[in-house]
Amino acid sequence: MRTLAAGIFAILLVASSAFSADDGIFEGKLKVEADNGSGGEGPAWHPELGLLTSGNGHVNRLDRKGKSTVHRKDAGTNGLLFDAQGRLLACEPKERRVTRTELDGKITVLADKYDGKRFNQPNDLTVDSRGRIYFSDPRYGPTAGKDIVDEQNRIIEGVYRIDPDGKVTRVIGRELERPNGVLVSADDRYLYVADNNNDNVGGARKLYRFDLGKDGSVDLKSKKLLYDWGKGRGPDGVKQDEKGRLYVAGGLNKPNPPAEPADDVKGGIYVLSPEGKLLTFLPVPKDEVTNCAFGGDDLKTLYITGGGSLYSIPTTTPGRVVWPKARQ
Repeated sequence: MRTLAAGIFAILLVASSAFSADDGIFEGKLKVEADNGSGGEGPAWHPELGLLTSGNGHVNRLDRKGKSTVHRKDAGTNGLLFDAQGRLLACEPKERRVTRTELDGKITVLADKYDGKRFNQPNDLTVDSRGRIYFSDPRYGPTAGKDIVDEQNRIIEGVYRIDPDGKVTRVIGRELERPNGVLVSADDRYLYVADNNNDNVGGARKLYRFDLGKDGSVDLKSKKLLYDWGKGRGPDGVKQDEKGRLYVAGGLNKPNPPAEPADDVKGGIYVLSPEGKLLTFLPVPKDEVTNCAFGGDDLKTLYITGGGSLYSIPTTTPGRVVWPKARQ
């Protein structure tokens, strides 16, 4: 396992040079698509609508001509994702639930409780090839009113699975401190989880990988550390390209002591190999960089949310998405 110092050195080395097609991952320059607060979280690409994001309390839309509008007012969403049928899945931390917007516009609540108790703040979600939904349920902010606790009355910040029949199962509990971004690999073999306990001194700022069973279960003993952000802001949203590389939003340009004092773990997109090797780093100027998603007809545009702004940059490899398929 790499040392933190080696990881930071690699980040600084890459960040000090301009990006070009020679990097083999990004080409062109980072572009601001919207700077109106709409780029808060959860980007998700739709071939007709354009890009949907969470921000300003709404689901926002950046249409294919670059116009930004409100798509669903007062939605209170965070992570967004289209399922295999083109239906919008959403984490709604304000309402403490996970929803699906049907093709006719009707909103279906998929899960809002576990064992009769309300979730903390559903944050991010991912889908496997069988349509099972996995979502994280961290607790950011006040602890009052959080009902899901262990035997010692400690809040459980877990990862849950929603099966197609509606059954909800907790697949990760106190094995992680504060799960945030989640991603199922293309072959359903792995579940990647960003553990970002960013408001506690010494808390986790790590990306882990777990083995997934064919039945959707998580092998907790398979837990593998892929990357550690040390004393900087840890990982948030996670996506993957067709070559299996991981695109992780994380870091801070301005330290946030005492919890995140590091001044050399910069904000941007950390591109890692499936085994956790840092391949390159894309600096993003505004804090906090929260998430990313692939889009465009060829799925070779990476959209990034950070500080309420929405950015884009061309990539050399298409992203892996559940829906839609890339247009040739």
